[in-house]
Amino acid sequence: MRKHLRLLPFVLPGLSLYAVLFLYPTISALYYSLTNWDGLSPSYQFVGLQNYQKVSEDIIFRKAMGNNVKFMLTVVLVQTVVSLLLALQIYKTTKWNVFLRALFFLPTILSSVSVGFIWTFIYDSNLGAVNLMLQNIGLGGVAQNWLGDPKIAIFSIAAVQAWAHIGQMAVLFIAGLLSIPKELKEAAILDGASQIRLFFRIIWPLLAPAAALVVSYTTIQSFKAFDLVFTMTGGGPNYSTEILSTYIYSSAFLNYTFGKAATASVYFMILIAVITFVQFKLLRTDRVSY
Repeated sequence: MRKHLRLLPFVLPGLSLYAVLFLYPTISALYYSLTNWDGLSPSYQFVGLQNYQKVSEDIIFRKAMGNNVKFMLTVVLVQTVVSLLLALQIYKTTKWNVFLRALFFLPTILSSVSVGFIWTFIYDSNLGAVNLMLQNIGLGGVAQNWLGDPKIAIFSIAAVQAWAHIGQMAVLFIAGLLSIPKELKEAAILDGASQIRLFFRIIWPLLAPAAALVVSYTTIQSFKAFDLVFTMTGGGPNYSTEILSTYIYSSAFLNYTFGKAATASVYFMILIAVITFVQFKLLRTDRVSY
C-alpha cells in the first residue's frame, strides 16, 4: 500500500483531467436525461425514464441513428481499403514517396469546416467540379444534386470524410508496413510465394495491429462528423443527413430540450461502446499467427 501511495501523485494529474473532462460530463448527462430541463430555467423536474421512451419512439432519432450507421460503414470501408492500397504503393522510402505522403496527408490538417465549404462548392449541381468532370467524360447528361438528393446525400458527405483522412490512415499503414521484417518477405518470395499469397499470409497478418487502430479510429471519426455535416447540409434534406451529433445539437440548442438531448447522448455512448467492443473482438491481434 505504501508503494502504491507513493505512486499516486504521478497518477493524479491524468486522473484529474479524466474526471473533469469525461467522468463529470458523463454523470451529468445521465442525471439530466432523467429531467425535463430546458437548459435555461434554474429549476426542473425529474421525469424518470420518460425521455428514454420519447427518444426511442422519435422517428427523427431513429433516422439519425440509421444515417450514422450508414455513414460509419461507408467511411470505414472506403477509408480503410483506399488507405491500405495507397500505403502499399508508397511505403518504400524514396524522395518521391515522401513527397506523396505529405501531399496525401495535407487534407488532414485542414479544419472540417473548411473542408465542408470547399466540397459544398465542388458538389454544386450547376458549377461544381464533380458534375463538370462527369460532363467532360460524357457521363453528365443531367446535373446531379449530390447534397440535395435524399438517397445519396449521406454517402456524398461520407466520401468527403474519407477523402479528408485517407492520407492520415495511409501513414498508419505505412508505419505498420515498415515494421515488417524484410527477411520474412524475402524468404516467402524465395519459396515461390506469389504477391497475393505474400500479402494474405505475411503482410496482412502482421498489419493486424495497424488495421485495428485504423478501423477503430475511423469509426470514432465517423461519429464525430458533426461539423462536416452541419456545414454541408445541416442535416437535410428531409433529415436524410441527420446524424446523432446533429440531432443532439438540435434538441439542446434549437429546441431547448436538454433532457432529451442528454438522453440521446446516453444512447450515443451505448452505441459507440457496443460497436467498439465488437470491433476489438473481431480484430483481436492475439489471434494472428505469425
